[in-house]
Amino acid sequence: MKLFFQIVCGPLCSPSPISTVEWYLVFTSLAVVLSQLPNLNSIAGLSLIGGATAIMYCTMSWVLSVSEPRPLTISYDLMKSTSFGTSLFSTLNALGIVAFAFRGHNLALEIQATMPSTFKHPAHVPMWRGAKVAYLLIAMCLFPVAIGGYWAYGNMMPPGGMLTALYAFHSHDIPRSLLASTFLLVVLNCLSSFQIYSMPVFDSFEAYYTGRTNRPCSAWVRSGFRVFYGFISLFISVALPFLSSLAGLLGGLTLPVTFAYPCFMWLRVKKPERFSFSWYLNWGLGLLGTAFSLAFSLGGVWSIVNNGMKLKFFKTN
Repeated sequence: MKLFFQIVCGPLCSPSPISTVEWYLVFTSLAVVLSQLPNLNSIAGLSLIGGATAIMYCTMSWVLSVSEPRPLTISYDLMKSTSFGTSLFSTLNALGIVAFAFRGHNLALEIQATMPSTFKHPAHVPMWRGAKVAYLLIAMCLFPVAIGGYWAYGNMMPPGGMLTALYAFHSHDIPRSLLASTFLLVVLNCLSSFQIYSMPVFDSFEAYYTGRTNRPCSAWVRSGFRVFYGFISLFISVALPFLSSLAGLLGGLTLPVTFAYPCFMWLRVKKPERFSFSWYLNWGLGLLGTAFSLAFSLGGVWSIVNNGMKLKFFKTN
């Protein structure tokens, strides 16, 4: 949002009259307003907006990057590591970051639960079809971003990623309207994603309240839970601005939710015959997911120890 404001306002608003913390507050306020929708069914429109904006800003980011001249000092040389161990742990940490980026897989069951399901027309059939289409769209977005981003920026890609590179290298070359539209799409996508990822938390709050009081959750209580969660998120983001440095470690720790727990849950529920193909398959996949989780977590820990991490509490950039 800060970059979007700077692009729209131009040199007249440099430096930004609003601090980073105040931009956090603006985003949180917008997210809290949107979070008043009661359940997953009611945010279907927001989910559609989130998906559409993700496709649009991914496409715009790589198309704009590739269409502009590359930096003069660009290099595609591999970064030399001091040892095989360094390369291995760096790779594991990178895979952990990728795993963290796909941390929303646990929402699949939440979404499937909102779909009508009968023995004749089980919900898992359209859910599986939708998942395949979704991952096709994800691949169509992310592979061009990865390939185009590497071609356009090489080893000069900044830590903030492709959008940061787009602003840093081409803010004076690309029309402000196009650049601002790209960042606005990112903001809309983040606002939509916040609702989707937060809905299971809201449901947990309401279920706990209903269980303790034996009465339905009123609109005021529901709104209070959402405001509370939104500003707790704001407090954490302001108090712990270094959390992005833990992405690899967090990705490794949360990996079992996607790659291990479902296999073990299936074994517990279905109870297949021991030593059958399904039994071996699910045990193998579950243990493999657990092994990946441990490996990625080790890579994340190594990255923190090797590169160091500055614990700057309440010091946002």
